[in-house]
Amino acid sequence: MLALTIADLTTAEDAIEVVERKGLGHPDTICDALAETLSRNLCGFYLQRFGRILHHNVDKALLCGGCSTPSFGGGTVDAPIVIYLAGRVTSQIENNVVPINEIAIEGSRSWLQSNLHALDVERHVQIRTLLRPGSPDLKALFSRDDRTPRANDTSIGVGYAPLSALERLVLAVERYINGRDRTRDHPAWGEDVKVMGVRQGKSVLLTVACAMIDRHLANADEYMREKSALSDRVQELAQCHGFDKCEVGINTADAVRSATFFVTVTGTSAEAGDDGEVGRGNRVNGLITPFRPMSLEAAAGKNPVSHIGKIYNILAQRIAEDTVNLVPGVNAAHCLMVSRIGDPVNRPSVLHIKLSTRKGLRVADIHQHVAGVAEAHLDQLTSLVAEFVDGAITVF
Repeated sequence: MLALTIADLTTAEDAIEVVERKGLGHPDTICDALAETLSRNLCGFYLQRFGRILHHNVDKALLCGGCSTPSFGGGTVDAPIVIYLAGRVTSQIENNVVPINEIAIEGSRSWLQSNLHALDVERHVQIRTLLRPGSPDLKALFSRDDRTPRANDTSIGVGYAPLSALERLVLAVERYINGRDRTRDHPAWGEDVKVMGVRQGKSVLLTVACAMIDRHLANADEYMREKSALSDRVQELAQCHGFDKCEVGINTADAVRSATFFVTVTGTSAEAGDDGEVGRGNRVNGLITPFRPMSLEAAAGKNPVSHIGKIYNILAQRIAEDTVNLVPGVNAAHCLMVSRIGDPVNRPSVLHIKLSTRKGLRVADIHQHVAGVAEAHLDQLTSLVAEFVDGAITVF
C-alpha cells in the first residue's frame, strides 16, 4: 500500500516573485552538464560491455576559471580553464578494464565543442579526472540481486506544477538566446547567460547577463547595438508571456565612460571572471526559485538506477505535473518525496502532496485519483532509467 498523504495548498499571488536561470555557458551549468554527460556515457559503456549499469556517482565537478585579455576585434586566452571531474566509478570487472579517463575527457570535450561556439576546446580548456572506486558497502547495496533497486542514499526530492508566467518567461529568454543558430544569428552573443526575473505585482524587472564575444565586435558601438537587439527581443518575449510592464536590463554592470563591457574571448566568464561547481545552478526544472519548494541535491552525475538525489527530484516534478494535468479540479500541486537508504526505490518513506483545488472540491474526493498518478510513476522506474541514459531528461 502506498503511504501517501495529501494536504490543501493555498495559493495566492504573492506580491513579489523571484526567478533565476543560469544558461548553458555559465560555469555552474558547465559543471552540471559535464557531470551528467559523464554519468550518461558511463551508463552507455556499462550497458554495451556488461549488459547492466554498474555502480557510479560522478556528481562532483569543479571549474577553475582561466585568465584572458578580451579586446574588440579579438583578444586572447592567457591561461586555460581547468575542469576537475571527480566521483566514484566502477573501473574494472574481473579482467575487463573500463577506460574511465578516456570516457570522461572525450565526453567533456565533445559537450564543450557542441555547446560553446567560440571556445577552442584544445587550447582553452584542460580536463583532469579524479575518479576512484566506490566504498564496498555502497557497491554491495547497488549490486544486490533484487527485482527493485535499493535507495543509494537517504535524501529528498521535490517538485511543483504548474510554472508561473514569470518562470516560463525566464526559461524562454535563456532558451531563445542559446537556442538560436549561434554561428549565424547574432554570433556575438555568447552562451554564458544569466536571467533574473523579479515581479512586483504586475510589473516585471528582467536583468539579463550575456557574455559578448570580442572577435564579432569591431568597437563599443557594435557592442551597444548587440545589447539593444537583445533587449528588443527580450521585450518581445515578455509581451508574449503577458507582461506589458517589463523593464529589461542587459549587462547592467557596463560602464561606457570607462569602456568597461561584458566582453569575452570565448563567450563564457569561465575564461577569467568566474568559477563553477556542480549543484550551484538550476534545479531539475531548469530554474532557481527561492519562493518555491527546492531541494539542495545536485542531480547531475548521480547514477540513474538507485540515487534518490536524481530519481526523486524528477519523479516529484512529474507527479506534480501529472496531478495538475490529469486530475480534474486540481489547479496546483507540490510533491515531496523522502527515501531511506537501503529501501526499495519505488517505496519512498514519505510521499506528500499539497494541492490547490477548485472551489468546492475536497482533497479527500480525489485522493484515489492522485494516488493512482503517483503509483503509475513509481511503477515506471525502468523507463525512467532509459530516459536518463538516452539523454531525454535534462537535470539542469
